[in-house]
Amino acid sequence: MERFDVRRGLIKEVGSNGGIVTLAKEFFDTVDGTSDSSFEASHGVITSITARYENGAMFVDVTNVPPDFDDKEAVKSAMDDRKRWTAFLDKATGYNSKKRGDKAKEWAKKASKAKSAISAAKHFMEMSESVSVEEKEQADSLIGEIENLLEVNDNTKAAGRAEKLNKLFK
Repeated sequence: MERFDVRRGLIKEVGSNGGIVTLAKEFFDTVDGTSDSSFEASHGVITSITARYENGAMFVDVTNVPPDFDDKEAVKSAMDDRKRWTAFLDKATGYNSKKRGDKAKEWAKKASKAKSAISAAKHFMEMSESVSVEEKEQADSLIGEIENLLEVNDNTKAAGRAEKLNKLFK
């Protein structure tokens, strides 16, 4: 399952134009809407596409099969399928491939910062004798909150709580 950031306001815009199912039908042959904000589809070498909008992002699961590389037409068709896929992602996320990559790196960086803050706080609390019971309880509460946010894939809020945790011991 891949996660793609979606440009602010685009989900509402897509919804007002018939939803993600209508958008998918512009690009893929077989599209079945599972709800207003999700679908299942296939097209050529892309044998299975499952996508949904959720919490300001698009989650996608895709299965591809390799074409017959000895058949030039099959390779050409596969290239067209990939172009359709990329065009769909551009329109469904509001970002081009470079921007999607940048957003994915940013998302991963937020998770990394949050995990690092947890590790640093735990290490500091182990090493320091000057941490009060109140500070330890507050830190443990923030750590639990950050871990829960990371578990539900809310890296932005987790990074924000991590900043609070870092400030607690500065």
